[in-house]
Amino acid sequence: MPVRRSLFRKYALTFAGLVTVALLVSGTLGLYFSYRDARDLVDELQREKARSAALRIEQFARLLEGQLRGALLVEQAGIVQTAEERHLELIRLLRQAPAIVDVAWVDRDNREQVRASRITRDEIGSGRDWSGHAGLAPARTGSLYVSPVTFRHDSEPFATLGVTAADNSRRPTTREDRAVLFADVNLKLVWEVVADIRIGKTGYAYVVDAAGHLISHPDIGLVLRKTDLSNLKQVKTELAGQPAPGRPASVPTTTISRHAGDGRERWTLTAGAHIPALDWHVLVEQPMTEVFAPLFGAAMRTGIVLLAGIALAALVAMVLARRMSAPIRALQESAARIGAGRLQERVMLATHDELQDLAEQFNRMVDRLKTSYDELESKVASRTRELAAANDAKSRFLAAASHDLRQPAHALGLFVAQLRAARTREDRERLLARIESSSRAVSELLESLFDISKLDAGRVVPRSGVFPIQKIFDRLEHHYAQLAQGRELRFRIRPSTELVQTDPLLLEQILMNLTANAMRYTREGGVLIAARRRAGKLRVEVWDTGIGIAAHDRERIFEEFFQAQGSLDKDQSKGLGLGLAIVRRAAQLLHLRLEVRSSVGRGSVFAVEVPRGAALSEVPKADVSLLAWRNEMSLAQVTALVVDDDLDTRDAVAGLLAQWGCNAIVASSGSEARAALSAARVMPNVIVCDFRLADGELGTEVVGMVRRETGVALPALIVSADEKEAARAIEGVEAAYVLAKPLEAAKLRALLHHVATEARTDTLAGVAPQAQV
Repeated sequence: MPVRRSLFRKYALTFAGLVTVALLVSGTLGLYFSYRDARDLVDELQREKARSAALRIEQFARLLEGQLRGALLVEQAGIVQTAEERHLELIRLLRQAPAIVDVAWVDRDNREQVRASRITRDEIGSGRDWSGHAGLAPARTGSLYVSPVTFRHDSEPFATLGVTAADNSRRPTTREDRAVLFADVNLKLVWEVVADIRIGKTGYAYVVDAAGHLISHPDIGLVLRKTDLSNLKQVKTELAGQPAPGRPASVPTTTISRHAGDGRERWTLTAGAHIPALDWHVLVEQPMTEVFAPLFGAAMRTGIVLLAGIALAALVAMVLARRMSAPIRALQESAARIGAGRLQERVMLATHDELQDLAEQFNRMVDRLKTSYDELESKVASRTRELAAANDAKSRFLAAASHDLRQPAHALGLFVAQLRAARTREDRERLLARIESSSRAVSELLESLFDISKLDAGRVVPRSGVFPIQKIFDRLEHHYAQLAQGRELRFRIRPSTELVQTDPLLLEQILMNLTANAMRYTREGGVLIAARRRAGKLRVEVWDTGIGIAAHDRERIFEEFFQAQGSLDKDQSKGLGLGLAIVRRAAQLLHLRLEVRSSVGRGSVFAVEVPRGAALSEVPKADVSLLAWRNEMSLAQVTALVVDDDLDTRDAVAGLLAQWGCNAIVASSGSEARAALSAARVMPNVIVCDFRLADGELGTEVVGMVRRETGVALPALIVSADEKEAARAIEGVEAAYVLAKPLEAAKLRALLHHVATEARTDTLAGVAPQAQV
């Protein structure tokens, strides 16, 4: 399972990495500050050692200076007067100061009077001239004269000290009248001072003069070999009096330099101190490996602790990652099983944290999913049953429609056959009337079927508006009053001033069908249409005194092609069994409550409740795809361009237009329409064009061509078997309408009158009927 391993590895590495970084940062900072503290401590220690060595060497020189001055004080005090006495005093000085090898007493005339030596013969009164000695002038100033270091026989280091007696008398004397003692000092004795200085195990101190020659060193052999250390980096720095770059004076420097003893290069930490009285330099040196040996040990211990901490962190991270990933893996596996359909699966975790809460929520989600699944199965089963019932109903519907269509079509064929054999005018007139009746039955049945299909498919979009209900009442009275009079029935409509808010066309369709149904099943008495207020709505009722509806038929009357027994219309064209089916669908589309009350033998009441309107608004224009208004006005001044690739249809439309007094220009395509217009030299008022023509040509393309040729936006009636596709095609096309096939004469006449009399002024303005092209 790569995902689970990746999740475990991710959390384990994250936890371990965080702890490791924290330990490394902590250990590194600890080592850094330990290094700083150790370095500061060693620096201070080495500075102190260097200062201490310099002080001891300076004390050694001051001691010798004091002894020499003391030897001169006996003469100044008058204790010593003769040369022999001075000689004895110098011998005593040699005994007191083992470092002094030779000592000479030079009088104020710069003549040597007495000399005492450990290695040569003593001399008294030699009178040797010291005038040219470099130490006379510094010595007679009262300060200590120290000569540069010399190596006798290139071996032992020596330095000459020169002093004069201190002036403690009050009598005036000059500096030139003082005697001067010059003593040659063997500097090997300084070795004892330097040899006692130890820093750590291998650290040591050594002394160089102003020229960089080694004066004292723990290894006396280096001194006796007259070792020159002026080329060592640390000695150069000390002699130059400049500390290492970035460090203040007297701060030890860390350098890679040759060892003062064996000359090999290594890291050393060196501190120096200057002895001003002697112009010597004391250097204290210690290898870095020894200086930071404790730090290296601490670093080793810290590294071990870090490794142990990292190992422990990795172990803890793995445990924590496993504890975190295991519940998630359990959730994942449960989700996979649930996805496979095992809805009884549950996740059981006892982590007592958010993961357990997540598992409980997951279980609750599964419970809800199972409930939803059960409900969905129930709904699917119910919907399947509904679809099966609908399929059965549709099958029955199609069977009934096929039967009802065959009847008038069969009769129509028989009547045509009889018409061919008819010999008298009376027989032909009778047969033509029957043929017209059968044709009307087929047309009405097809129209009702199309209306039902459009309502079922949701292609009828209600357009609500506020209008007076009396307008519909007036049209109902106009349509059915004469029919009721012919049947000797009373037909009354109670006037109303109420406003309603709904789609006026669909509401009129509902009331038309309810009234037609009442008229069909009423033998005597009459039909009453009235409206009254009820709970903020207007209840429109259609009363009849007909045969009534049995209780077991009150739901079936709204089914397609169902006709109750007892209809007064024997002709199938008068009763198709689709009127109440359309009523129910239209009421459902408008969300109107439909109610039926009936008593067998006494009559029925159909009621529909319509929302009341608050203010009058514009009533939507008539939709000729649902209602065809009869219009008896003359169409004699209308010239129509008829374009259809079917010859029979084209001739039938042209003949119908001729019966209404219209002029027709016919063509089968766009090119023929252009030629026909040029030949007729008459401007048409309207275009009647089939939507789909031969060779893939569309009626909208023909309309566009004619409008471009004439320069006028002529109204266009597009005839199509697919209203939806044609409606999409004319979207945005000005003054274009769709008529459904099969084309009904009444609708065509109504729409021709509409476009001829109510067309937009910018479309037909200035174009006179029968105008020449």
